[in-house]
This record gives sequence, structure tokens and C-alpha cells, in this order.
Amino acid sequence: MALLTLSGITTGRGRRALVEGFDLTLHAGRVCHLSGANGTGKTTLLEVAAGLRTPWQGQVTAAAARHWLGHRNGLSAALTPMENLQAWCDLQADVSSAPAEALRALGVYPQRHRPCRQLSAGQRRRTALARLLLAARPVWVLDEPLDGLDVEGLELVATLVNSHIAEGGALLVTSHQPLPGSIAAVQTVDLRSP
Repeated sequence: MALLTLSGITTGRGRRALVEGFDLTLHAGRVCHLSGANGTGKTTLLEVAAGLRTPWQGQVTAAAARHWLGHRNGLSAALTPMENLQAWCDLQADVSSAPAEALRALGVYPQRHRPCRQLSAGQRRRTALARLLLAARPVWVLDEPLDGLDVEGLELVATLVNSHIAEGGALLVTSHQPLPGSIAAVQTVDLRSP
């Protein structure tokens, strides 16, 4: 079943086209890894796929709710992980899990009451990734989700992704580093400079 379809997408930054005539169908149970050098439009294309940016041409068809996680963590440095997640929950209509449980699953529960500015880069990234567990959205659109993670964190992400796709979800992801080899059902699409 197709959860997300990009048809004839052309988009870019400023007046410069980065992606032209791009087609992609993301099916349930699949992972699509967009790869390519800096400046090839990976983040811009993900923003289009997530519904955050309107393409210059083409159409995005989302058959399911989408989760967006950008390469920036989107956390307030002054707030704790618990406060950051609760603030996110307060803005959502489809929250189905508690912040404490998500932080436990990502291994940052012991740091839940420390300001995020005092956390390591990996702990901040894990806190941001915890948002994925707060609302059941079938399509995850993730920009550089592995940044700042150690080996244990990488395997944790692989476990989360495998569980998500086993339950019928799908993932569209960019990463300059290889995805953990334990992630199943990966299709790699290489974006080249136009």
C-alpha cells in the first residue's frame, strides 16, 4: 500500500532548481534513503514530502499522517527533555503516548529533568527522536536522524525503525552516514546535482 507519493516534483531554493521531475512512491513496510552530496536538494525534497514546502511543480499525495524531524532537534535549550516533549504534545491533536514512556524508550529518562543545554549532542538527538513515539503517524520523514548518536544510539534507531515498518509504517530519510545495516527493507535513491 502506498503511503506517500511524490509525482513530478520540481523544487529548489531561491531561483535555483535542486530537484527536477522527481517521482517516488513510498509503500508501507519500506524505508527510502535519499543520498547525495551537500546541495543536491535532499532537505528541500524532504520538506516538500513532509508538507512543509510547496513544490514548484508536481504533486504530493499523503495517504497517511506524517511525522517530521528535521536535522535540527527543535528543542528549547532552557527546557528539560520532559518539558520539551510536553510542549510538543500540547500542540498536537493526535498524541497517543506519554512523554515519560518515550524518554524511557530512547534511553534519556534519567536526564528528563536536566535542561537540554546540559545534555550531550546524542542525548538531545534522542530526546528529539522520542517525539516519533508520542503520536502514531505511519510516515516518518527524517532529515539526518543519526547525527550525534553513538553506536548504541544507532542501534536504538534501527530497532525503532524496524518496529515501525513491521507495524505497517514507512520511512523517508536522509543521512550522510550509512544507515545501520540492521534496518530492513531499505531502498537507496541517489540525488545528483542538476
